[in-house]
Amino acid sequence: MKIQVERDVLAEAVAWTARALPARPTVPVLAGMRLHAGPELTLSSFDYDVSAQARIPVTADEEGSALVSGRLLAEISRSLPSRPVQISSDGARAVLTCGSSTFTLLTMPEDEYPALPEMPPAAGSVGSDAFASAVSQSATAAGRDDTLPALTGIRIEIEGDALTLISTDRYRLAMRELRWTPARPDMSAAVLVPARALAETARALTSGAEVSIALALPGDAGAGGDGMIGFEGGGRRTTTRLLGGEFPRYHALLPTHVNSVAEISTAQLAEAVKRVALVAERNTAVRLAFTSGELVLEAGTGDEAQAVEILEASYEGDDLSVAFNPQYLLDGLAAIDSDMARISFTEPGKPALITGKPSPDGQPDYRYLLMPIRLGG
Repeated sequence: MKIQVERDVLAEAVAWTARALPARPTVPVLAGMRLHAGPELTLSSFDYDVSAQARIPVTADEEGSALVSGRLLAEISRSLPSRPVQISSDGARAVLTCGSSTFTLLTMPEDEYPALPEMPPAAGSVGSDAFASAVSQSATAAGRDDTLPALTGIRIEIEGDALTLISTDRYRLAMRELRWTPARPDMSAAVLVPARALAETARALTSGAEVSIALALPGDAGAGGDGMIGFEGGGRRTTTRLLGGEFPRYHALLPTHVNSVAEISTAQLAEAVKRVALVAERNTAVRLAFTSGELVLEAGTGDEAQAVEILEASYEGDDLSVAFNPQYLLDGLAAIDSDMARISFTEPGKPALITGKPSPDGQPDYRYLLMPIRLGG
C-alpha cells in the first residue's frame, strides 16, 4: 500500500472510525484500525457491537491494506502539521510521513481481524441536521446505569413518515417527533438503540445533507439476536446492535389535560436556577413557587446557606409550589430550543411537562417530562 491524502481529511476520518474502538479489547486485533487502499481509502473499526467505516479520496500509487493501532493512529493524525500525508506499508510495518515528521507503526495480523457486519436493509432517510438535533434532545433523559441497559437507550418508533425518539431514566422523560422519508409508506417498527452510540453518530454525520437509516429487526437474517441498526451519510457508515429488554410503558405518563400553566423566559429561568442551586447540597432540590405574574425560586434550609430569586412569569392556575432536581430542570430547559419555556402541571406529585413555544397546530414536537421531588414536612 502506498497512498497520499490531505491531513485534515485523514484526521477527520480517523477520528470518526476510532469511535468504535473498544476501551478494553477482548482480543488484541480489535484495538486495530484497518486501512484498505483502492480507488479510495476505507478505514474500518469494530468491537462486535458497533462498527464504523469511513471512505475518503486519496492518491493511490499502490493498492493494499494494513491493520494498525487505532488509538495511536488517531493521536498521530491529530498532531500532524497541515501538510499532505504519505502512508505506505510493506506488511510488517506501516510508515506515515507528513512534512518533516515520520512515524513507523507495527502492523497486526489482518487474517485475525473479524469481518464487519453488512449494512442492514434500507429503512429510510432524514435530514442530517434535523436528525442530530432530535437525537440530542431525546438523549437528554437517557439513563447511565449499565445495570439497567434498557434505560440507557433511545427508543425509536417508526410509523409511516413519523419518527419518534424517547428516552427515560425513570425520573424524567424526553420525547421528540420529526418527519422522515421511509423506504415504505406503511413501515411500522420500534427499536431500542444505545443512546451514547446514537448521539455520537448523529453529531458526526452532519457533514452530509441526509442520513440513511438501515434496520434489521431481531430475528431478521444477519441481524443477530437483538437486531441491528445502521446509519450512513457523507462517506461514513456505522452499525450498532440494538438493545434488548423492556422499555417502560411511557404513554400513560403523558398528560391529557393540564390544570395550570406557566410561561417564562428560558434563559432567565436557567440562569436563576443555576444561581439559586449554588447553595443546594448535592441531590437536594430547588423549590419553585408560582403565583399570578411571579415565580419565586428558593434553595437551602434554615440551618444552611439559603438563596431566593424572584422572576416575572405568566401563570394561569391556582398557586403552586413544586421542587425539582436542579440539574434535571436545567437539562430540560437546555433541550427545548426555545426562548420561552412553558411548564404545565396536572396534579400535585405528578410530572411536570416542559415544552417550548407551541407549533401552529398546538402540539410541540419536543416534550420533557420531569418528576417533582417530595419535600419533607
